[in-house]
Formats: sequence, C-alpha cells, structure tokens
Amino acid sequence: MASTTSSRSRRLVASALFVVLLLLVSSETGPARVAEARHCLSQSHRFVGACMSYRNCEGVCRTEGFPWGVCRWHGIERKCYCKRLC
Repeated sequence: MASTTSSRSRRLVASALFVVLLLLVSSETGPARVAEARHCLSQSHRFVGACMSYRNCEGVCRTEGFPWGVCRWHGIERKCYCKRLC
C-alpha cells in the first residue's frame, strides 16, 4: 500500500511540474507579445563640453526637438545624445 501511495504522489508531482513547464513555455512564445518601442539616438549638435548632467543634456536636446537626452560614453569622453522613439 505504501508503494502505491508513493507512486501516485510521484505521478502527481510529475504532472504538476509538466503543467507548470507548459505554462512557462507558452507564456514566453505565445502570440500575445507586446512590441517594445525602439529608441533612436543622435549626438547633440549644440551641447558643448563633457556631459555630466542628464538635466543639462535633456534641456539642450529639447531645444533641438527631441523629447529626451542622455549622457553616454564616446571613447574616453561623455557626450550628450538626444533620444526619441523611432
């Protein structure tokens, strides 16, 4: 009787793990995927000097018609890059 109970519980656990695995796989490859927006970067033409503050960079980028600005490394310098949705 003990072997029948342990056999049943093993099958139950295996079945439960299989269902969980199926749910994980179907959620990763399912048709309900949300497309992520891509961001395009363009080096600022008006920003002067090393970019140390996102706020300054973003302010200059807004004058250039971009909604965001970020400081990024370019070689050994930090430069201001303007960012928008593609």
